[in-house]
Amino acid sequence: MCTTYDKRLMKLRLSFLQIIILSAVLLSSISTPHASLSGMKNVTGSVFVIVMENKSWSLVKGSNDAPYVNSLLTNPQASYARNYNNPPGLHPSELNYIWMEAGSNYGITDDNDPTHPANRIWGQNHFVKQLEAAGISWKTYQENISGTRCPLSSSYPYAAKHNPFVFFDDVTEGFNPASKRCMSHVRPFGELISDLANNTVARYVFISPNLCNDMHNTCAPTNNRIRQGDNWLKIVVPAIMGSTAYKKNGALIITWDEASSGNGPIGFILLSPQAKGHGYSNSIYYTHGSLLRSLEYTTGVQYLNDAKIQSDLSDLFK
Repeated sequence: MCTTYDKRLMKLRLSFLQIIILSAVLLSSISTPHASLSGMKNVTGSVFVIVMENKSWSLVKGSNDAPYVNSLLTNPQASYARNYNNPPGLHPSELNYIWMEAGSNYGITDDNDPTHPANRIWGQNHFVKQLEAAGISWKTYQENISGTRCPLSSSYPYAAKHNPFVFFDDVTEGFNPASKRCMSHVRPFGELISDLANNTVARYVFISPNLCNDMHNTCAPTNNRIRQGDNWLKIVVPAIMGSTAYKKNGALIITWDEASSGNGPIGFILLSPQAKGHGYSNSIYYTHGSLLRSLEYTTGVQYLNDAKIQSDLSDLFK
């Protein structure tokens, strides 16, 4: 016959067993992400980010106008995301570029150049500011800038709204068009090829095609936005993947700034010797905050703003 004491003892044993099971579950949930991050941490070479424009993934994946992009999806070093999005309701373009750099748009709401006082960001932290504090090199290559001035003003087909760095006061030395500091980091796209050949590229490289080559505008010679961007990538991507900076555990990311409408999904392709590759893909929800979080993780700096709460991209890596 079971006494009151026996019943109490049984309850205590059950409670103790539940604690053990719960502890095991919690330990598993804590240790698994750290294990999966190891592949991302092995990206010790240069990280290249190319941003294309205003296309939902459904318009690019499987499109006859994007044969090169679609060929990348089965590359042995390619993984891609099927559910990568611009942050909810975040439009137009400028806000998304700044979000990739800082995990916030810092109150900017339109596509005006940083020559407009309302589009200047003063005294705020952002990714390349973190990199400089950590002694890590960075450079952006912008198509159709002169390199003799800090490109604060748009000059077709260059668009300042696609150059997030010129919106920060520390990069531009107070939004000075003659800023030598700005000109040392913000360079004409044509210099990329020689820097790749000479193995003098920075650890973090951000690349903006012009308005004709980023799928934004309809331009000659193709008069087809997607095809012209695809042709541009077909020239640039092999040059990057053939470089020492990439081959020695680097990474190349190709993404889009925002969806054609709504929030996405938009394209996100990872190319890296450390990627799972062979067309691996997932449906994990990602945003530009995920990209920033992952960049900050691989370079060992602290998470900023939205990057603190978004999923990282570790599942795309080995």
